[in-house]
Amino acid sequence: MTTQVRVRAPGKVNLYLAVGPLQPDGYHPLANLFQAVDVQEDITATASPTLSLTVRGRGEDLPTDHTNLAIRAAHLLADHAGVPARAHLTIHKRIPVAGGMAGGSADAAGTLVALNRLWNLHLDPAALRSLGAQLGADVPFCLMGGTAMGLGRGDVLTPVVSRGSYTWLIVTQHEGLSTPRVFAEFDSRRCTPPARPIIDERFVRALAEGDTAYVAMNARNDLATPALSLHDGARQVYEAARAHLALPTIVSGSGPTIAVLCPDDDTAESLGEYICEHTMAESAFVAHGPVPGAHVVDES
Repeated sequence: MTTQVRVRAPGKVNLYLAVGPLQPDGYHPLANLFQAVDVQEDITATASPTLSLTVRGRGEDLPTDHTNLAIRAAHLLADHAGVPARAHLTIHKRIPVAGGMAGGSADAAGTLVALNRLWNLHLDPAALRSLGAQLGADVPFCLMGGTAMGLGRGDVLTPVVSRGSYTWLIVTQHEGLSTPRVFAEFDSRRCTPPARPIIDERFVRALAEGDTAYVAMNARNDLATPALSLHDGARQVYEAARAHLALPTIVSGSGPTIAVLCPDDDTAESLGEYICEHTMAESAFVAHGPVPGAHVVDES
């Protein structure tokens, strides 16, 4: 009988994020290309008579009640399967909080996988992704991993062939950004985005061909400008890396985390030291992609 399951779930960067106009339902249509990276959460589910949560690492001060996405994922899965929500969850967080890298979504994805195994439910990946979409647009991708195209709200996923590997310098900030606030800033700029955003076919072809230079130089994020306008620290890092160091630089999701594509780990580490010395960044570390989605790493 399984009494404990540990799952690893990845964060993400957005290689391409095109945003359509605000819809009557309050959402924006998106055309996304996600890449899962090895900045990962460990989610451990242990048999317990009640449902509870402990968070360690980056998010140790996060709420552990029903507002936490992992707790919501546990209740959703239990209700769907008709079983009691009984487990103790321990999350070791490494993904920046409110940083545009889907940390909360990774927690929810990892919780779904861990409890599916702990509770012996045998739900297939498609069923878990369907449940994940009810929790947040990024949860299905954190379950899938790799590289994928996301349409609709970003949760209608299609795996994308991606050859080659990417070495990113991930630069975090002391203060995060609220995703709704960034979208509100996007809307306030009164731009006229296309009603149905699409992804450039040449960009998708470059991914399949392993043309990492083209991908990096032509990455797109329609939320970058509003995010950077709201966060002085992120803007400082972005401008330093892009203008002064001439390296491909992207805002991850709704920010404020900045990802800089580097040729190798040594370059990334040296750049990280420079950025931490000369900007207001919180930290800088090396990450690689693409990597798999949420998966079991051990159980007992």
